[in-house]
Amino acid sequence: DLSFQCRAGETTAVIGGTGAGKSTVAELLLRLHDVDAGVVRLNGADVRTLSQRRLRDAVGCVPQKAFLFSGTIADNLRMGREDATDEELWQALRIAQAESFVSRLPLQLQAPVAQGGANFSGGQRQRLAIARALVKQADVYVFDDSFSALDVKTDAALRRALTAYGTSAAKLIIAQRVSTILDADQILVLDEGRLVGRGRHEELLETCEIYRAIVRSQTQQKDSQGGGTHEEE
Repeated sequence: DLSFQCRAGETTAVIGGTGAGKSTVAELLLRLHDVDAGVVRLNGADVRTLSQRRLRDAVGCVPQKAFLFSGTIADNLRMGREDATDEELWQALRIAQAESFVSRLPLQLQAPVAQGGANFSGGQRQRLAIARALVKQADVYVFDDSFSALDVKTDAALRRALTAYGTSAAKLIIAQRVSTILDADQILVLDEGRLVGRGRHEELLETCEIYRAIVRSQTQQKDSQGGGTHEEE
């Protein structure tokens, strides 16, 4: 009984407890699983009728565990689009809040990347993976808990930059942190695979008990820790 639309130019967020089915939403769009009832449509077409190439070209996905390949930063970013210019790579890095640390590297775009990105921190890997997706210029961007290694300040700056970017793409953000989705156009609250709440942050605080519980638990956790998470650059 899960039904919703991700509209062009808008941000749809998905939140819920562990095992609520958040990542499954992304996997159904990417056809890592297929629905056995209902339909998943992309630009009006059933995704099961699209070739894998067409589907992959239309969706830019940043998975929960950011992966990088051995080569250079430019090599990794151009996996999204081989003909991207250096200027386009820097623009994507700027939006992903990765420009500052890449510009400080001696070789910058040509800086080496170890297998798996082992020579970068978790937050740096996430930002490079986000930049790679942006280089692709897709119709839909899926961020599957891909801001989790970022401190709250960087997370907020990245989301502001994404909004200012003005892309007409639909953005689907799957998140565990409420702070990541505060300004989403619509938030979907999942519980055991079912949609139990839909609306903006303020609306859900009034109408959805499960959402209120998530907000309350994270606020209490933040207070007990004396602030948000911190990730070294």
